[in-house]
Amino acid sequence: MYPGSNGRAMSGDALERDLLDREPNDRIRVLDPDGTVVAPELEPALEAETLRSMYRDMRFSRRFDERMISLQRQGRLGTYSSLAGQEGSQIGSTYALADDDVLSYQYREHGAVVARGLPWEYLLYWMGHEDGNAALAEIDVFPLNISIAAHLPHIVGWSWAAKLNGDDRVGVAHFGDGSTSEGDFHEALNVAGVFDTPTVFVCNNNQWAISVPRERQTASATIAQKATAYGFAGVQVDGMDPLATYVVTKAAREKALESDGERLRPTLIEAVQYRYGAHTTADDPDVYRDEEEVEAWREKDPIDRFEAYLRNEGVLDDDRIEAIEDEIEETLATLVDRAENVAGDPGEMFEYAYAEPTPRLEDQRDYLADLRDRHGDGALLEDE
Repeated sequence: MYPGSNGRAMSGDALERDLLDREPNDRIRVLDPDGTVVAPELEPALEAETLRSMYRDMRFSRRFDERMISLQRQGRLGTYSSLAGQEGSQIGSTYALADDDVLSYQYREHGAVVARGLPWEYLLYWMGHEDGNAALAEIDVFPLNISIAAHLPHIVGWSWAAKLNGDDRVGVAHFGDGSTSEGDFHEALNVAGVFDTPTVFVCNNNQWAISVPRERQTASATIAQKATAYGFAGVQVDGMDPLATYVVTKAAREKALESDGERLRPTLIEAVQYRYGAHTTADDPDVYRDEEEVEAWREKDPIDRFEAYLRNEGVLDDDRIEAIEDEIEETLATLVDRAENVAGDPGEMFEYAYAEPTPRLEDQRDYLADLRDRHGDGALLEDE
């Protein structure tokens, strides 16, 4: 149940219809950038401990981001994609799910993994070990996907199978606005609509697909309205508002599992937000955007907004925040130490390219083995 604007509680069904029957350009927001509640009828009745946990995961995600970028700059991590600015949508949406709902994401939604418990092996992937991807299966998360939008048909296939098997779970896909320019996006949404799959599509519209701005991606007024072509609901939400993304995702999940036959199960959520940093650590955003634009979006920061709200509600104070910060630093240090103590074998890079190695791949593997035998690994790691 959720509090209504008249002081009465709204049922889940009433909330779901109120949120998902809106026009795609009616952007849903619960909190203003200063943390003020602007839609009390949508404010979820969450326990204080849950709210603090959401805040902790948002703070952890931001700090994790900073730490990973630092490690990459030191040569201790591979190319990394930053999430800073997108914590609200990632944490808010994931908290709205059941623990065993299946997540499929692109490569920037580290916050969704944090909300699921972030296994320490996750760092291994970014250090070049495929075991880091395999560990995600234990928390019902598909391996991260580098090919833009290629994971969307996969989550629709899983969702369709779940429906056929009577599996009471939903499939949730995270992706960026650039994915909507790919054929896989349209094919996935089309199949989801035709076969009425229990799928929630979360488009993290961070305004930039590397250096291509959102207005060069589509002539549509919104991304949310694209769902109309496939017969199901599309809704736009303030992605820097964790409570708004929570209530919208929760409503979408309920519809996916409790379809009344009048509306199709899938939902496309467009979470409007901003990527503060570079596309990846191999990118220079100063080439294609102005710092004034970045600073304007920082005024809407999801963590600052949520913290102000929680302080106003008496859920957070300085002591609790300090304790959270201390725990985050300790946890991060442990994760990094554990991951860096894993000895990697360069030969593993050949193990996952194909189900069966090709002759060319075998030649490359043999060549590397010969170099290591003749010169030793130390010689291969020496600076020029």
